[in-house]
Amino acid sequence: MTQPSQPSITPAAAPHWASLGEHTFVAGVRLLFWVYRVLGRLPFRLCLYPVVAYYWATRGDARRASLDYLQKLEAATAGLGHAPAWRDTLRHFLSFADAILDKLLAVSGSITQASLRTEGEQGLVALAAQGRGAVIVTGHLGCMELCRVSAERHRGVRLNVLVHTRHAERFNRILQQLHPESEVRFIQVTEVNPATAMLLADKVAQGEFVAIAGDRVPVRQSMAVPARFLGHEAQWPVGPYVLAALLKCPLYAMACVREGGGYVLRVHCLAEEVLLPRQARREALTAHAQQFAGWLETLLARAPLAWFNFFPFWAQGLELPRAAQPEHDHDR
Repeated sequence: MTQPSQPSITPAAAPHWASLGEHTFVAGVRLLFWVYRVLGRLPFRLCLYPVVAYYWATRGDARRASLDYLQKLEAATAGLGHAPAWRDTLRHFLSFADAILDKLLAVSGSITQASLRTEGEQGLVALAAQGRGAVIVTGHLGCMELCRVSAERHRGVRLNVLVHTRHAERFNRILQQLHPESEVRFIQVTEVNPATAMLLADKVAQGEFVAIAGDRVPVRQSMAVPARFLGHEAQWPVGPYVLAALLKCPLYAMACVREGGGYVLRVHCLAEEVLLPRQARREALTAHAQQFAGWLETLLARAPLAWFNFFPFWAQGLELPRAAQPEHDHDR
């Protein structure tokens, strides 16, 4: 299949994802949820889609990043089944809009267990029954908040999600208001420093799970390794693998995507134990990142519009401009 020419994204011009502004506002979240609860899903879409269309029309950088991703995906997996065009980027944005509603429904308890199918969660359930914790590496795809629905089946399962945004505390308050019994907590971090590691070690020791994104390079660029993704090399963070090695616990991958009329939560054991030999530390980290990237590819081949990194993903790894250092809020 002949692929259309890819948009030119020069690394020198690509901003670090952390320098992009936070576009999810707490007041807007409450308003959208109210629209859905009072009027239903169709009015929700009617309210949100014009906003998404405006964002799509005015944010050329996000639009080009979407097309770049879709072109690479189609070339590597034929997941779309046709050569991507600009209309597919709009579909991509609208898929993200639907995911926003899914997140709200998930945290409010409005999605029933009957709507969620799970694959591979037996390992995590067994760990929880033994009072053992684990590190879970996730990506910015689908709706991770739906893991709460699965957790309801297994009382006592607690999940702590590390997020790179200062809106985490406010979002926690929304979660508490929408669903006070939720076993999911968000913890804001810029990087996993010794204090954070001690906090997470305590949680894992108590049999809780710690989820951390494995698809966005942190501000400290030294904490990244290269791995191929959709046929092209990209930079990947090493935080999940270092954390699992430090905590001496299993490492899992997890993602929840919409398929057909329901949702599928997929869980995969990446390693029962993460070992980082001193003489081959970087090689081991690269191998773990490559394994995770390969797992993501299999998911996206089945759900191509579920990837929500609207920035030049393959250009990650550049030095973050001083003006965009951590004092800014940024997307999680």
